Amino acid sequence: MTKTLDPQDWTAFRATAHDLLDACIDRLETAAEHPWQPVPDAVKTGYALTGDAHGEAATAARLISEILPYGTGNTHPRFWGWVHGTGLASGLLSEMVAATVNANCGGRNHGMVHVEREVIDWTRRIMGFPETASGVLVTGTSQATVIALAAARHRALGPEVRHKGLQHRLTAYAGEGVHNATRKAIELLGIGADNLRRIPETDSGMDLDALRTAVESDRAEGARPFAVVGTAGSVDFGRFDDLDRLADVARAEGLWLHVDGAFGAWTRLADAPWRALSDGIDRADSLALDFHKWMYVPYDCGLCLIREEPEHYAAFAARPAYLAGHGEGLAGGDPWFCDYGTDLSRGPRALKVWTAIETYGAAGLGAAISDNCRAAAHMGARIAEASPMALIAPVISNLCVFTADATLPPEAQSTLNRQLSEALQLDGTAVFSTTEAEGITCLRAAIANHRTTLADVDAALAAVADKAREMTTAGLPLHQTD
Repeated sequence: MTKTLDPQDWTAFRATAHDLLDACIDRLETAAEHPWQPVPDAVKTGYALTGDAHGEAATAARLISEILPYGTGNTHPRFWGWVHGTGLASGLLSEMVAATVNANCGGRNHGMVHVEREVIDWTRRIMGFPETASGVLVTGTSQATVIALAAARHRALGPEVRHKGLQHRLTAYAGEGVHNATRKAIELLGIGADNLRRIPETDSGMDLDALRTAVESDRAEGARPFAVVGTAGSVDFGRFDDLDRLADVARAEGLWLHVDGAFGAWTRLADAPWRALSDGIDRADSLALDFHKWMYVPYDCGLCLIREEPEHYAAFAARPAYLAGHGEGLAGGDPWFCDYGTDLSRGPRALKVWTAIETYGAAGLGAAISDNCRAAAHMGARIAEASPMALIAPVISNLCVFTADATLPPEAQSTLNRQLSEALQLDGTAVFSTTEAEGITCLRAAIANHRTTLADVDAALAAVADKAREMTTAGLPLHQTD
């Protein structure tokens, strides 16, 4: 008889697991001492798999020495790149239980399904969606956007679209700064990127007159406008569309209103004035958001909310005979989440959200979100006072975009900012990412880190100033060369 893959010595395994848990807790407790660092070549080479068995103790030792030190560095308090979530200590607890239970949340009648329903319902209430709404947890906003726009496509074209495909040319609309997830969704749904209209926008969001004109023009050319995507927190500058006014236009034009709220939707938990940025989000037909960004839970975990459950179900439900539900047994428990998205095999993502809410509460999470906005505002104020640094865009929420030396020509600014970003990452000082604005590659701080303090902001800006002065004084090449 083949032996089980369970540990042969549970007592030894228990000791090994405790050692690993202690190492993980130590890592989180001392997060400020562990910025990102490159993976040494010898370690990368050591990741190669031979297929040989080495046992639990040896593997755990390698997890401690070769995996824990070489993450993205996003647990560090001065990690501000890419609106990247930073994790919670509560995640250790939930992930241990999730791995132990190992539940498939595509359906059936078990505890993790009920946990997911409660997380969805809690979020529905926070976002102001009606009781008619439904939702499904997914990998993140990119997947949630596909699900939401598939439901919008189904409303526009009817159930035939699931059998015959696109029989009409659909057009969708979004601000110029919309996340690339929307374009990908439009492509995957067969609508085509050329049919996504990019509407001009300002710091106040999408130009609604330009939106109306684009819709009218497309209808005149025989297209069928079907959806508009509003943004709650743009990825480059933290901008918010005026969602109330956008909802008025969507209703008047007969468009499905989808909101990309990947991180910005969570301003619903924030203090004034940031909470008001997402006013009107309750009027959306669908909403995509992430828990792993501004709710800080471990990756990956997003949510698609759809205002009317029947429209959600109609776009995805397809239950073959082997998945038929049966009364009160394990095969019961309708509704099943596989009827509301693309995945049948689904991990218990909701548990880490449920654990975070139970641990810190809405008030605790909201306070951290507000503190991130305060830190970004503080960063912006300090930059405004610290010539030759200069802000490139207003600080609206938690993003701060700036240049290290506004006295240089644009090309030289771009080169300096890129060099600074890389140098500060490599020496462990801070992680800034970059973006483009006004023809300049800028430094960008996306503060979605509950460990960040104002002292971290001050230290990072001092390092930017010192390093920029060092680079320009040393005469490093600040112009692009062929």
